[in-house]
Amino acid sequence: MLDPKDWTAFRALSHAALDDALDYLEGVRERPAWQPVPSEVRARFAEALPEEPMPLEAVYREFAASILPYATGNIHPRFFGWVHGTGTPTGALAELLAATMNANVGGRDHGAVYVERQIVAWSRELFGFPESASGVLTAGSSSANLIAVLVARTKALGTAVRENGIDLAQGRLTAYTSSAAHGCVRRAFEVAGMGSASLRVLPADARHRLDPAAVARAIEVDRAHALRPFMIIATAGTVDVGAIDPLDELAEVARREALWYHVDGAFGATAILAPSVTAQLKGLERADSLAFDFHKWLHVPYDAGCILVRDAELHRATFGSSAPYLTRMSRGLAGGAPWFTDFTLDLSRGFRALKIWFTMKEHGTRRLGEAIETNVRQARRLGEMVEADDAFELLAPVALNIVCFRYRRAGYGDEELDRLNDELVIRLQESGLAVTSSTTVDGKRAIRANITNHRTRDEDLTFLLDALKRIAGSVDR
Repeated sequence: MLDPKDWTAFRALSHAALDDALDYLEGVRERPAWQPVPSEVRARFAEALPEEPMPLEAVYREFAASILPYATGNIHPRFFGWVHGTGTPTGALAELLAATMNANVGGRDHGAVYVERQIVAWSRELFGFPESASGVLTAGSSSANLIAVLVARTKALGTAVRENGIDLAQGRLTAYTSSAAHGCVRRAFEVAGMGSASLRVLPADARHRLDPAAVARAIEVDRAHALRPFMIIATAGTVDVGAIDPLDELAEVARREALWYHVDGAFGATAILAPSVTAQLKGLERADSLAFDFHKWLHVPYDAGCILVRDAELHRATFGSSAPYLTRMSRGLAGGAPWFTDFTLDLSRGFRALKIWFTMKEHGTRRLGEAIETNVRQARRLGEMVEADDAFELLAPVALNIVCFRYRRAGYGDEELDRLNDELVIRLQESGLAVTSSTTVDGKRAIRANITNHRTRDEDLTFLLDALKRIAGSVDR
């Protein structure tokens, strides 16, 4: 038996660990935003496979000393790197409770299944999908986008593609997205067996958006060459600058051309809760499928993504399967049809829905929307601060919550500025003062500040720019 021999001692250690965890969250602002893992700590993870047991207190001490201090840093209020959610103490509590239940939510008839169904229903309501639409929680939008591509492939080729594969003699399928789309979209086409050559990556416009007219022209050209256009993939919140594609116009192109319309809304879709952004997301409700993440702007602990599909039967036809050992029953634990495994790649699935349920119930959409609205306002403010400071140059319009800019230095050409700004990002991270990431915008290396953080205060924005200027003063040519 692997349960504790001494439940009283285990309870005491568990309470102490919970107190430590809460202290860790409450004091997050007082710690570095990030710190590298020292070589001596890394060396501890080269130990051999343990054969003999180790006292739990010793295991916990090792965690506290060698793992906990060296987190990604995304729970810190001055973490502006990448689009990482911040999490909440309640979400952490829900994870503990979900792990206690240890539910497999691939199917069957038990409480965790009904919680996930409720989360899917709330998602349909939030984004204006019909009640008949299907949905399933995923590890993230990378998985959700792959599911959307596979369902769209089934729509184009029929369910026989599951057995026979893709017959290129019938014409190559083609899909359309922008150069600002996330790299996981390309990977989805590779994994789906169509190859990245099937994905037409069209140049983004001056606002870093997909141009509907360019999509229509590309469809016409492909059809003239006996190819088979089948899908348009729009983005709500591009990864580099946070741009939102013209969703309604692209939906109209998809309708006119009878193509599957998918929206990758990994983080931007949830901005529908922010009044200043809602209008930019018009057309989202017309999508055939939508991918988004709870673990980004809704601050659910990792991982928690979602895919919604308008045509539930097509969704199930893409993944549904049966086996004698998975026979569905009308009653008993093997009841509860349909099973979630018929809508995704996995049979074994964790209880992701509980932390979402806790978060939505505790805070409600109004408070979550206010947190998003605050981040959008902070991004605009940071952009204005950059434009007002001669030390910096804004490299892209602030469309949502991402600010791309660079530090300027007299006498430096673009290549030197590229190297300087990359060095500033690295030194800023190593200092522990704040974290930003890097990207390239219109051929220029950018400091990329993403604000997806309910803990960020306005003074943290001033702190960031002041820190970059101080660090720049220490960087030689």
